[in-house]
Amino acid sequence: MKRHKRDLSHRAFLKGYQAGFNGRNKDACPHQYNTESAHQWYEGWREGREDNWNGYKLHTEQQKVANL
Repeated sequence: MKRHKRDLSHRAFLKGYQAGFNGRNKDACPHQYNTESAHQWYEGWREGREDNWNGYKLHTEQQKVANL
């Protein structure tokens, strides 16, 4: 668990994925622009939005996040 918390880029991706899947605006990125964490957050956000648009349900989203 400690290693997972230390991997900030992976955590940023997951948080972005969850935000995108839940329909939040990409302006909600909590990271400074032009940082690695912001880049990972936006990548996750895009993937989350795409999964939402493709009709994935909440249960599928939770499974995907657990497997990432």
